[in-house]
Amino acid sequence: ILSFVNRFQDAEDEAIDLLLDQLDHQSSVKSSIIDKEAVHQVVSLLLDAEAAEEESPSSSHSSIRVVDAFLIPKFRYDPIKKHFFQHAGSLPIHGEASAKAALYRDRLLLLFQRVSRDQHFIKPAFDTDVDTSPSCQLSTIQSLVGQRGRRWVMGVISQLEDGHFYLEDLTAAVEIDFSKAISFDLIAYYLEKRAVNDMFVILSDIWLDNEQKVMEKLETVLNGFENVEIVPSLFVFMGDFCSHPCNLSFHSFSSLRSQFGKLGRMIEAHPRLKEQSKFLFIPGPNDTGPSTVLPRCALPKYLTEELQKHVPNAIFSSNPCRVKFYTQEMVFFRQDLLYRMRRSCLIPPSTEETDDPFEHLVATITHQSHLCPLPLFVQPIIWNYDHCLHLYPTPHTIVLGDRSEQKAFKYTGITCFNPGSFSDDSTFVAYRPCTQEVEFSAL
Repeated sequence: ILSFVNRFQDAEDEAIDLLLDQLDHQSSVKSSIIDKEAVHQVVSLLLDAEAAEEESPSSSHSSIRVVDAFLIPKFRYDPIKKHFFQHAGSLPIHGEASAKAALYRDRLLLLFQRVSRDQHFIKPAFDTDVDTSPSCQLSTIQSLVGQRGRRWVMGVISQLEDGHFYLEDLTAAVEIDFSKAISFDLIAYYLEKRAVNDMFVILSDIWLDNEQKVMEKLETVLNGFENVEIVPSLFVFMGDFCSHPCNLSFHSFSSLRSQFGKLGRMIEAHPRLKEQSKFLFIPGPNDTGPSTVLPRCALPKYLTEELQKHVPNAIFSSNPCRVKFYTQEMVFFRQDLLYRMRRSCLIPPSTEETDDPFEHLVATITHQSHLCPLPLFVQPIIWNYDHCLHLYPTPHTIVLGDRSEQKAFKYTGITCFNPGSFSDDSTFVAYRPCTQEVEFSAL
C-alpha cells in the first residue's frame, strides 16, 4: 500500500481513498480484515490502468459512449419476486392496445419499488405521519399520487394526498445498468479520477440557415476551443437545426443539407478539434423526422451525409439519448419542457422552498423518474418505448435543452442544467463531468 501511495506525490489521501473504494467493490473481499492478496490484485489493476493511460493519453474517445434511446433495453419490475427483469425479444414501434396500459403500470411499479426502499415506508409504524418529499413540484394530470402517507394500517398506507414520490439519494439507487453502455469497471473508475481536464461543450438551438447570427458565432466558438491547451472531449449540438419547423410545408431540405455540409467544412478547418473531439448531434422538437412522438429518432442520413464526409467521427443519435463517461451517466433531452409543463400545471407549485420554475421542473421529473410526465394527448410517446424516458436509476447529470434562460440546479446529488438558446441568446455551456462544474458562456 505504501509503495502504491508513494507514486502520487501531494495526493496521498486521494490515492488511499481510491484504493479503499476499490477494495469495497471487490466481490472477493468477504471480511473486514484485508490480506495481501486482495490488496495486490487491486493495486495491479490500478497500475495497469495508469500504464495504459500513459501509452495512449488520447484515449478519451473510448471513455465516451453514446447510447441511442431505441437501443436501451427494457426492464420491468416484478412486485411479487421483487426484482427487475429484462424484456426478451424486439419491441415493435406500433404497439398493441395493451402496450398503453403497460406504460402506466410500468411507471407505477417503478415508483412503487423506489418508495418501498425508503426507510420511512419499510418500518411497520402505526399512526405515523410521514412527509417524504418537498411540495415544490409541478402537479400535472400525469403526476402519480404518492407523496404524503398520512396513516399506517398494518404497514399499508391508508390515506394519500396529491403529491409526488420520494426521491432516494443517488448513492442508494439500485445498481442496474439500463443503458448497458458500460458496467462498473475499476480501470474506468481510475481513469475517471484522472480525467479532471475533460470538458463537454453543449449548444442548443443551432439554426444553420441563419448565416450571419449563428454560423459566424459558431465559428467563433470553434476558433476559441481550437486554441486552448486541452480541447474538449465532446461537442453536443442539440436542435432545432433550422429556424422554421421541418413539417409538410417545409420545402428546403436540400438547402438544409448543404448547411450541414458547410458546418462539416467548418469543423474540418479546425484540425485539433476534428482529431481529438467527438461531435454529437441530437434532433430538436421541430427538426425533420417521421413524427413529433417521443423518443425521436436520429436525423435522417440525407441531411447528414455531407457533414460526415468532412467529420467521420460525428455521431447522430436520438432525442433523448444517454452518454456514458467512464462510470458516469448523462441524459440529454431537447424539448421546450418548462413551458409545456407550466401550461399543463393543475396546481401551482409551492414557493415556500423556491420560486424558481426551473428548480420546480427538476424536482418534478426526478421525483417522477420520467423526463416528460405529461399526458399523452399533450406529448405523445411511443408506448413500447416509454422506458427510454425513465430516469431510474437516477443519472449523474441531466441536460434539459430548453429555449428558456440558462439555469443550473444541483438536486440530491444530480446535476441538472439548461444550456439556453444559442440562436436567440448566443449562450452555451462548458461542462466538466469529473467535477460536475457548469460554466455558462455567452458571445
